[in-house]
Amino acid sequence: MNDIERRFPRHPRSVGRARTWLREQASSWRVPDETMETAVLLLSELMTNACRHGRVSPGRQIGARCALRQGALRVEVSDASSEWPKLKRATAEDECGRGLALVALLARAWDVQPRPYGIGKTVWFELPVNELPVKHLKHL
Repeated sequence: MNDIERRFPRHPRSVGRARTWLREQASSWRVPDETMETAVLLLSELMTNACRHGRVSPGRQIGARCALRQGALRVEVSDASSEWPKLKRATAEDECGRGLALVALLARAWDVQPRPYGIGKTVWFELPVNELPVKHLKHL
């Protein structure tokens, strides 16, 4: 099993840095490009949610972890907020609210769980590394 973890400041710039970090790591693991780009998109959504909605005291960081195991790429985003994300059905007029819908649509599996040490939560998703999920974006 391969895995790597990194912490980012709770700041909008961290979203782009996390995308670069995941892209570099997935490339070093030789994850197929289509799977890597899907993972980067979904990581971006989870990081954005953690930056926007993770209302915690200054100085708290966002943890990102990716692991390659048994045909799956697992990506996790952890923050110290006790507020769990909610899957919404955004309308065509809504400017936001599609992040978790994308995760639910494109990931093989995803969930939210409490962090092991009791503060905050971890949102994770998994993608198969040898095939891209066959789902359609028209349902968003």
